[in-house]
Amino acid sequence: MSDSPAGSCCSVPAAGGVAAEGRPDLLASNAEGMTTCPVMAGSPVVIAQAEAAGLFRDYEGTRYHFCCAGCGPAFDADPAKYIAAA
Repeated sequence: MSDSPAGSCCSVPAAGGVAAEGRPDLLASNAEGMTTCPVMAGSPVVIAQAEAAGLFRDYEGTRYHFCCAGCGPAFDADPAKYIAAA
């Protein structure tokens, strides 16, 4: 997972938490429409909320969704690294 004591790259507990500044909690549990972040492997992502927030990238015909804004640039730097780990 992450070296962060909170459990994710967003400093939010891996089980979810209160979203900062009124933003939706993208780590919230929901059985439908879920995926995992390729950068923070195992971090759940609500696809619809990630789409609305622009937290996704299309790479080689596949859309990847991220748990936070910091994961997009990390993915951009080396997409193959994160796809191989997924």
